Amino acid sequence: MKKLLEIQRELKAPKSQNNTFGHYKYRSCEDIIEAVKPIAHGLGCVLTLSDELVHFGSGEKYSVESDGSGKSSAFFNDRFYIKATATLLDTETAETISVSAFARESLSKKGMDESQITGTASSYARKYALNGLFAIDDTKDSDTNEAKNNEKRAAPVTSATPSQLKKISDLLGTDDERRKKVLAYYKVNKFAEMTIQDASKCILQLEKK
Repeated sequence: MKKLLEIQRELKAPKSQNNTFGHYKYRSCEDIIEAVKPIAHGLGCVLTLSDELVHFGSGEKYSVESDGSGKSSAFFNDRFYIKATATLLDTETAETISVSAFARESLSKKGMDESQITGTASSYARKYALNGLFAIDDTKDSDTNEAKNNEKRAAPVTSATPSQLKKISDLLGTDDERRKKVLAYYKVNKFAEMTIQDASKCILQLEKK
């Protein structure tokens, strides 16, 4: 942890990439890695990145009523995410610390084949895992153009899935007091406002009790 603290203190990863379409600067996953390497190596640490395909959902269909028509449409309750994990290893003690982030593959993206779509999700998730590990803040003041452009871009942290919400509801049952405590713990007004990561943690915690 002391070495991680030193890396976070020394790390400088400026936004050297330029998006000519959105007119904003940003840092890429590769920019962060290149900035971290010399500091980490000097402290005897190794940075590794790994990806995992994570499935959320039951595979069952659910229906959503259309507006006023009385008809309904069926959707599969399934989502696939790339879970990227950034791990810092201390070569002297073999201690590790890891941070993970999620990004969902787009169903399609103009001009990209399937492997490129997966690669884009991987790079996005890896970048935010690195942001979490090294305490890199990607936000700006709310009135800047960059902040507005960031809001338009997809975020790696998404809302809890319907299957997660159903699982939480089943585990909590009709205990209103317990429901209020869980909502307060995760600082949300309703379960639908939980992130997919918090919902996963909540399910694990409830299943242990």
